[in-house]
Amino acid sequence: MERFFRRSLNVTMLCKQTWCEMQAVYSLELPLVAKRELERAEVKAGASVHLARELEVHEVVPVRAVTREDRQAINLLNLLGMIPVLQAGGVVRELPVFGVLEGVYMVGVIDELHYSDRGELVLSELKTRRHSSLPREAQAKGHRLQVGLYKLLFDGLVRGFLTRDDFVEHLRLRLEQPLGAAVLQHAGKLGFQVTTLGDLLDVLLLNLRYCELPGIDVLRLEYRHQDSGLALGSQDVPFDEDLLRAELRNLLSYWTGRREPRGVDIEEAWKCGMCAYEKHCQWRGEQLQGSVMLHTDKKPK
Repeated sequence: MERFFRRSLNVTMLCKQTWCEMQAVYSLELPLVAKRELERAEVKAGASVHLARELEVHEVVPVRAVTREDRQAINLLNLLGMIPVLQAGGVVRELPVFGVLEGVYMVGVIDELHYSDRGELVLSELKTRRHSSLPREAQAKGHRLQVGLYKLLFDGLVRGFLTRDDFVEHLRLRLEQPLGAAVLQHAGKLGFQVTTLGDLLDVLLLNLRYCELPGIDVLRLEYRHQDSGLALGSQDVPFDEDLLRAELRNLLSYWTGRREPRGVDIEEAWKCGMCAYEKHCQWRGEQLQGSVMLHTDKKPK
């Protein structure tokens, strides 16, 4: 994290690791290649589907952020605005979640939260597919990790695990920093009279303490065909916190400097053929070289 000047990690970055850790690292080392990946037609199509769904339940309001504190304030305001909707039994989409897991500050955005007919709080994560089929295990593994981590973060928020110190120690934010005019104006429209990031954070922590929202009961993955929009199926994901945290600790051990990154095993080398970083990948080069050496070292019968 120090190498890449990161004070926090996005949940989706950890999901990339489950596909290929080297790919996740190269997405930071080679930002121009990563930018081209984001501009691919299928990536843009998936983003458009998510935006359209978000607009079904609430308006998207542009707010100008000048400082890091402003950007964080917008995040807090988004969450504050969704708490009353959940309290009233409504549906929210694009809900920000954040907190400290295994000593690392993590952030994410939940696609949708709603209540089932039985009163369960359901997390529904939408995945768009270029192919009209459900994903293979190699992809589904990252999807299951994503919703599991979202549950840990959301449950931590409503149980009061987030503290003021987390913002100072992990994000190094200045809580006394006055917020920008656009952010203050937006906060006022939402009914919050604040001056600094610290003021707004106190409001959020107070709301979380007394909101009496439940933890997430059901983790659900929904798959839709990208072009037609047809539903391909849904899967409920079992939640085992001990196994999830063990996997999380293994993934974080790279980011906290306890080990080097690892590429895919030889059995999953097929992934390399669809990777934008294939020609840059040191891991792949070493694996190919090792394969050639093993082949030439074999003695004829």
